[in-house]
Amino acid sequence: MIEVLEGFGDNIAAYACHRHVTKTDYETVLIPDIDEKLKRHEKVRIYYEIAADFGGVDPGAVWEDTKVGFSHFLRWERFAVVSDVEWINHTVKLFSFLMPGEFRVFPTADAGQAREWIAQTQG
Repeated sequence: MIEVLEGFGDNIAAYACHRHVTKTDYETVLIPDIDEKLKRHEKVRIYYEIAADFGGVDPGAVWEDTKVGFSHFLRWERFAVVSDVEWINHTVKLFSFLMPGEFRVFPTADAGQAREWIAQTQG
């Protein structure tokens, strides 16, 4: 399940992943939310939190994630992932070399720091 998180700026798409994430979660929650933000902003920041109850991702969800990432390739400004799941952290670090924008991975204990960083004005 993907939950939209509140309390972030309008240019920040913020999500928490719970239990099992499916392709339907991307189609009904994440993609419509990102599309709305991209209508209002040239560049968007992503805050992605892997919750303690996270149990995995369907292959269809991975494909949707890849499609979203590359279909808006030049429109990502910053990407923060909060996770203690090692394979997710390694995957994000790998893709950070392929994508524009700034990418950072934070341990769950540093979620507050991740929220500050994603909202920080560049300068």
